[in-house]
Amino acid sequence: NPRPLPHTMSTPGLRSTLFTHLLVAMFGMGSWVAVNSLWVELPVVTKILPEGWNLPAYLTVLIALSNVGPLSVTLAHKFSPGLLNERCVIYSIQALGVISSIALALSWDRTVLVGGEQHSVAYLTLAFALAFVCCTSNVTLLPFMFTLPPKYIRTFFVGQGLSALFPCMAALAQGVGQLECRNSSEANGSHSLQPHYLEENFTAGTFFWLLGGLMFVSMLSFAGLTRKGNGKPREPGSGKEVCQLTESEQAHKPPAPFGTTRNIYLLILLAVSNALTNGVLPSIQTYSCLPYGSTTFHLVVVLGNLANPLACFIAMFVLWRSSVGLWALALLGLLFGVYILTLAAYSPCPPLLGRPVGIVLVVIAWMLFTGLFSYLKVVIGSILHEAGHLALVWCGAAIQLGSLIGALVMFPLVSVYQLFTSGQACVDTCGQ
Repeated sequence: NPRPLPHTMSTPGLRSTLFTHLLVAMFGMGSWVAVNSLWVELPVVTKILPEGWNLPAYLTVLIALSNVGPLSVTLAHKFSPGLLNERCVIYSIQALGVISSIALALSWDRTVLVGGEQHSVAYLTLAFALAFVCCTSNVTLLPFMFTLPPKYIRTFFVGQGLSALFPCMAALAQGVGQLECRNSSEANGSHSLQPHYLEENFTAGTFFWLLGGLMFVSMLSFAGLTRKGNGKPREPGSGKEVCQLTESEQAHKPPAPFGTTRNIYLLILLAVSNALTNGVLPSIQTYSCLPYGSTTFHLVVVLGNLANPLACFIAMFVLWRSSVGLWALALLGLLFGVYILTLAAYSPCPPLLGRPVGIVLVVIAWMLFTGLFSYLKVVIGSILHEAGHLALVWCGAAIQLGSLIGALVMFPLVSVYQLFTSGQACVDTCGQ
């Protein structure tokens, strides 16, 4: 009989691999999609909820408090190894995310009288639940990736990039923050331009329904990954539970030692990277972009978030493992971050305002800053994957700790001491 053609034999395996990559990406997407969605929808909900523009301050505090989740998981791994049923923990937090998203879609605008004032108890409570889900996912979803071959860890970070891209695309389709300047007549007969915010294309409730759908897709993807794993042959009489982490699914080669100087260096670099990308720079994004116009801001949001999964995709083929090289990438990304911080510090009159080159530079700076640090995080995650399950637990903890420190440092600078100045819509404050 003639032997089958090689490409015919490899087609089923290729399809299975691509499908697994898709499942991993959608699984990773669920890690931070809830918190990212809460942030991008703030311009809509603050117009209705009684807290107004104090909501970002509330949200920052709630995210900080929700770190009780990752702290508990990390301590359990440290002092009681094997106590937590990892898969069941993941199922639980994903189910909590889906339920909280649906409840938010139904009740986000309901208020309760507390201390003589109306407060958004439903929104704040459910926001805390979603923040708890996202923060805890860093120390549960990443360690689960140790049960898959190393090549899939990079796809997981692509999915994390999509967790920022999808909500931003939905917000742009919704028309968040769109305004037009209209002539207004004053009592003394003078005329001035006043901002008129346009009605959104769909409500915040619909947006939160979309969030629930994304969370549900992530949970289904995890179920698909565990089903593929459970389909592998096991030794008779093993008696493993469906939720239990099976040793047969561990990486094929034994993990490298974890407590090395290089791994500690990588964890510190990872924490600093996430402090910048998840805490420091997002806090001043509007100050660095909006002076150049709403179109520039939208370009930064879309292209910056697109740079994240694109950098992760590049890392699937080119992985620069040199410690010196990683430091060089971090330094280059930091230079772009300093430029962005400089623009924010000069707000509402940053350099090159009113010139096309100024718009081009701020968009490129955000793209390269996001792309370089996204690539850096994927490389570090891939290296720590080789160090074993515990290394990925600490990898998630470093991501969460860095993000928390960055947010806590910037919150008083932006919201309390107000070191950054915002411009007024439809008002030329710079004499352009």
